[in-house]
Amino acid sequence: MNQIYNLIVILASQLLKIIALFSPKMKLFVDGRKSVFQTLANKIQTSDKTIWFHAASLGEYEQGLPVIEAIKEQFPTHKIVVTFFSPSGYEVRKNNAIADVTVYLPLDTISNAKQFVELVHPEMAFFIKYEYWPNYLNKLKKQQIKTYLISGILRENQAFFKWYGGFYRNALKTFDYFFVQNESSRNLLQSIRFNNVKVSGDTRFDRVVSILERDNSLDFIEQFKDNKTTIVIGSSWPKDESLLVNYINQSSDDVKFIIAPHNIKSEQIQELKNTISKKTILFSEKDNVDLSNSNVFLIDTIGILTKIYSYADIAYVGGGFGNPGVHNILEPATFGVPVVIGPNYSHFAEATALVNMEGCISIQNQTQLNEAFDLLLHNEDERLEKGHICSTFVQMNKGATQTIMNHILN
Repeated sequence: MNQIYNLIVILASQLLKIIALFSPKMKLFVDGRKSVFQTLANKIQTSDKTIWFHAASLGEYEQGLPVIEAIKEQFPTHKIVVTFFSPSGYEVRKNNAIADVTVYLPLDTISNAKQFVELVHPEMAFFIKYEYWPNYLNKLKKQQIKTYLISGILRENQAFFKWYGGFYRNALKTFDYFFVQNESSRNLLQSIRFNNVKVSGDTRFDRVVSILERDNSLDFIEQFKDNKTTIVIGSSWPKDESLLVNYINQSSDDVKFIIAPHNIKSEQIQELKNTISKKTILFSEKDNVDLSNSNVFLIDTIGILTKIYSYADIAYVGGGFGNPGVHNILEPATFGVPVVIGPNYSHFAEATALVNMEGCISIQNQTQLNEAFDLLLHNEDERLEKGHICSTFVQMNKGATQTIMNHILN
C-alpha cells in the first residue's frame, strides 16, 4: 500500500502541473511550492529551535491560532513555522504576523517529507483538525519529534475505521497525542485502540472569544448603519444570494444590509450589485460618500468581516446551500447575534448544536428565509433571546487551548 500511495502522489503532482496551465488557483498551488525549500533554507538555520504548525486552509489556521499564540508565548526563542496545503489559506495569510516562516506544504512524497523535516527540524509538530500525510508523519516519528493533532474531528465513514484502513491507521500511530473536539471522536479512536486521546474541545471558541477583547470599531460601518436594524450577510455564495436579494429588494428602507460575499472578483460583485434594486454602495466606492443614504453595503475586500459582525442585529452566514456546507457561524455568535444559515450544516458540530438550541435558524427555501428574517426583525424579544443563546454557547465552550497547553507543558 505504501508503494501505491507514493505512486499516486507522484502521478498527482504531474497531473496538477497540467491542470495549472488552465486553472489560476491550481497555478498558485503548483507555483507556490517551487521555492519552499529555498525559503526554508534561507530563513531557518541549523542552530534555530523551531515548532511547526500545519493547516489545510484558512479555517484551520484560524482554528489553530490560539494554540500558535500560546506556544509562541511559552517558547519565545523558537521560530514558528506555519504551512498551508491550500492557496485559499496561504494567499490570505502568507504575511501573518505570528509565524516566522509561512510556506506551502510540499506534496507528500518521501523525498519532500525528508527534505522538509530536515530543514525545519521542529521540536514539536501540530496538525490542525485533520490532514494526515503519511510520509511527513512517518518522518516525524523516525526523528522522534513530538506530533499532535489539535481540534481533531473524526467520523465513522473515514478510512481509519474501515476493514481496509490499515495503511491509514498506521499514519495515526505516529501521533503522540490527539486533542479532539468531541466524545464521538474519542470513542472512534478508542475503538481502534488509540487511548492517547483527550476531549479538549474546539480551539475556535477561544479564537472568537478573544475577538471580543480587541477594538472592533469601523467608522464607515457605523456611518452606514445609522442606528438602523442591520442584517450582515457573511461569506455568501450565489445560491444564498439568489434568496437574499429577493428579500432585500422587497424589504423596508428601515432595514440595512451588509453583504460580504465569499468571492469578491469584480465581475461577480458587479453582477450581484446589478440584481439589487435598493441603493447600494461598494466598499471600494465608500470614500467621500454619505454612506447613511445607502440601503445595501457590498464589501468587495477581505479581512474585515469579523469586525462587521459586531454591528449586526441579525447575521446570515453563507455556504449552507453547497458542500461541504456553512461557513463559520461562531464569529457572529460570539457577539450575541442570532444566525440564519442554509440547510447543509450537519458536518459542523457548532452549527448543529446552535440549531438544536434555537440560537440559529436553518432555512431551506425562500419562504423559510423570509419567515426567519421577519421573525427576527419584528420580534425583538425573540431576536435578543436567540442572540443570548449564541453568546452563552460560545462562552461555555471556551478553554480548549488551555487544556492543550496544560498537557504539553506538563
